[in-house]
Amino acid sequence: MENIHIDPTPRDRGIRLDIYLTEYFIGKYSRTYLQRLISGGHVLINAKPCTPNHKISAGDKIDIIFPQPEESHMKPQDIAFEIIYQDKDLLVVNKPAGMITHPGAGVKDNTLVNALLYCCKDLSGIGGKLRPGIVHRLDKDTSGIMLVAKNDYTHRELAKQFKRRQIERKYAALVEGKVEFDSDQINLPIGKDIKNREKMAIKYADSKEAITTYKVIKRFADSTLLEIEPITGRTHQIRVHMKAIGHPIVGDTKYGTGRPCTSRVAPVQGRQMLHAKWIKFFHPVLKKYMEFSSQAPF
Repeated sequence: MENIHIDPTPRDRGIRLDIYLTEYFIGKYSRTYLQRLISGGHVLINAKPCTPNHKISAGDKIDIIFPQPEESHMKPQDIAFEIIYQDKDLLVVNKPAGMITHPGAGVKDNTLVNALLYCCKDLSGIGGKLRPGIVHRLDKDTSGIMLVAKNDYTHRELAKQFKRRQIERKYAALVEGKVEFDSDQINLPIGKDIKNREKMAIKYADSKEAITTYKVIKRFADSTLLEIEPITGRTHQIRVHMKAIGHPIVGDTKYGTGRPCTSRVAPVQGRQMLHAKWIKFFHPVLKKYMEFSSQAPF
């Protein structure tokens, strides 16, 4: 990648460096990526390293030294998963329950990324060494549809759609108990649980807006099958919201009782009964809306 020299104009004075570069490279590099470049010493102002909040002054000279992409040491693994659709720009995959999306603390293999590396040589690098191609994620015990980007342009454009809430998603969920209303909207903010940092909770301080809608598909003696649509995309949002209204996901050991349903024998037991069953998005290269579905295994 070539290094770049930029001469800001007088009208750019006073603008934060990270904001200026985000606007300069609009649609090409994210603000987070540019902040990492600046903090890593790859952006020089008048030949000196600086910080993301540096305010541009008259006569400033900006030099960006793009680092060589780091080679991933993750091993490709022949792990079974379903590819619903793929072209030169993206994949739509069906992640199995029990599979972690990408490596993290204490997890180096047997993830969706390891499986993707085995079957697909071209993945977006924006997610970094541990998350190539990963635009969004599903919890380990949640199954269903995920989008995977094969190049940086597609990754950025899909990420924008997620941020702007332009991608529509629907989930199938079997929840504990009989849900009273046929349909409803849950609007409760979510933040880190102060007692357990690995969990999320309903909070009214240090939290983010979270909105979920649902409708009842069928009621059973001790459980209810729902179609759920998350309007926002907070971590564990559906699981936290369903717990908040007294109907946690069947099989959810973190936010629910973890008990299986007894009144309905599901085809698959011993798992979290949450499945990403449908997605609709605008293909950034083909320039058309596309939608895909996946039958819930319960």
